[in-house]
Amino acid sequence: MAHLTVEFFSNVLGKCMTMEVILPQSTTTQIGLNGSDTDDTYPVLYLLHGMSDDHSIWLRRTSIERYVSELGIAVVMPNADLSFYTDTKTGQQYWTYISEELPSICRGFFPRISPKREDTFAAGLSMGGYGAFKLGLRRPDRFGAVASLSGCLDIVSTAERHGIASDLFWQGLFGSTEALRGSDDDLFALAKQVASSECQPALFACCGTEDFLYRDNVNAVKYMRELGLDLTYREGTGSHTWEFWDHWIKEILDWLPIKR
Repeated sequence: MAHLTVEFFSNVLGKCMTMEVILPQSTTTQIGLNGSDTDDTYPVLYLLHGMSDDHSIWLRRTSIERYVSELGIAVVMPNADLSFYTDTKTGQQYWTYISEELPSICRGFFPRISPKREDTFAAGLSMGGYGAFKLGLRRPDRFGAVASLSGCLDIVSTAERHGIASDLFWQGLFGSTEALRGSDDDLFALAKQVASSECQPALFACCGTEDFLYRDNVNAVKYMRELGLDLTYREGTGSHTWEFWDHWIKEILDWLPIKR
């Protein structure tokens, strides 16, 4: 595998940004690791961070580089600050950056990244789980499969618990509860739209039974399954911890429809 830290400028955000990128490399003599590559294009996984972290966290807290070494897949880990992967009410266009500009930049920098929907995936934890599901449900034409680890899948409930009516942070992201519910930032509303479409992503969600987001995950999964969406759900002992996410990212990599 090749690991790159890429610093670049975002026209959408009007500032310099950073991402960590893992690219496939065929290796046979590296101790303890075999790398896989192809002569063609390769799929890509956009791997998103949570609220307290940044683009570096997946490499620092898990063995993601080792886990993907034989899969022949690129992994892009962008920084999105505390944006909830949203075009915020304060004018910061993080949704447009993540969903439109970043994939275009990555294909320009790394031409062997496949542009095909069936080769494009997203996953993330907590805030990033919300972002990954939003990518899949809002842009099902571009993302073939998305996965959430302990994600904020019921964003209205999450915002209400944090006091959106009185918290300037949440108001800056989404405005009022009334503005958020039923909007393009509400996964429940997006799921209902996608359920009536012929283009639907495969969905995977997992959450620990001791996680503070567990009940929200159960409710979201129940709702989306009742809509008829293709959603795989797994749960197990654990809370909002890297021990849980390091285990389940391997399960998600096994689940992704990658040609092996």
